[in-house]
Amino acid sequence: MVGIAMFLTIFLKPVSLQGATDFCDPSNLECDDKPQGPDHYFYDHETDADKSDNRESSIDIAKNITSYIALNDGVKIPLFGLGLCCEDTNHYTDIGEVMRLALEHGYRMFDTAAVFNTEIDTGRAIQKTAVKREDIFVVTKLWNDQHGTKNAKKAFHESLKKLSLDYIDMYLIQSPSGGHILDTYDAILELKEQGLVRSVGVSNFGIQHLEGIKQSGRPMPSVNQIELHPWQRKEDIVQYCRKEGIALMGYSPLTRGEKLKDPILLKMTQEYKVSTAQLLIRWSLQNGFITIPKAFGHDHIVENTHVFDW
Repeated sequence: MVGIAMFLTIFLKPVSLQGATDFCDPSNLECDDKPQGPDHYFYDHETDADKSDNRESSIDIAKNITSYIALNDGVKIPLFGLGLCCEDTNHYTDIGEVMRLALEHGYRMFDTAAVFNTEIDTGRAIQKTAVKREDIFVVTKLWNDQHGTKNAKKAFHESLKKLSLDYIDMYLIQSPSGGHILDTYDAILELKEQGLVRSVGVSNFGIQHLEGIKQSGRPMPSVNQIELHPWQRKEDIVQYCRKEGIALMGYSPLTRGEKLKDPILLKMTQEYKVSTAQLLIRWSLQNGFITIPKAFGHDHIVENTHVFDW
């Protein structure tokens, strides 16, 4: 199976990254006031020597649903989890039921966010399960309109209350588009010092924003959560993050369903006797990404875990 990731990468054409720059407005990075074009956000123009110094040789690939990696801050995170972005009226509308099923089938990481409106049900499911709290990894995120020191802390405590937890395993700045990145980042680092957050990360950050954090002398985020699948490879961001020791968490690994009928994928499903969703999840795992596919029905919750033995 080692050839699937390479096969998909070669034959599936990535979409243009134009339009993804909504998350990368230079006016939002207070530590760097030099305007940059869209290429700067997704291409760091490394030399060949720089690229040879990346960390791809040490990529950890998930072998089963319990596989994990140690982040740059020492916190261990599962490589496979469940995305809880919004409810799906075509399947279960009760996120708590989705969580119950997922926990029953071995899921231990759950990705939610304040803007998803799923934190309350996520917390209730954790309270009801027999799985120990320390064995569950909860990721939630700060929304764009809550940036800044006071706003970030207030929003965090609101999320903590909704989740009914004593701490959150990973708290992400969901996008740099809310501005005040360094003040917001400092606020979350302070929450970590207080023991309320175990690991601090970001989402939808371009290279410029990560460089701004680095140049400010602050610790680099443990994770950058970005959209990743064969049509959104973001190879230069991936290379940059690996060089800097930032783990990559890929959301929308199933392309929001838009590419599940792609002819190449359909042909491969016949060859490997798997679904297109399983192929795409396998692509993410073989590339060493932490992956968080959504699944709202029992069959999909189970099917998405059957990606390690073929």
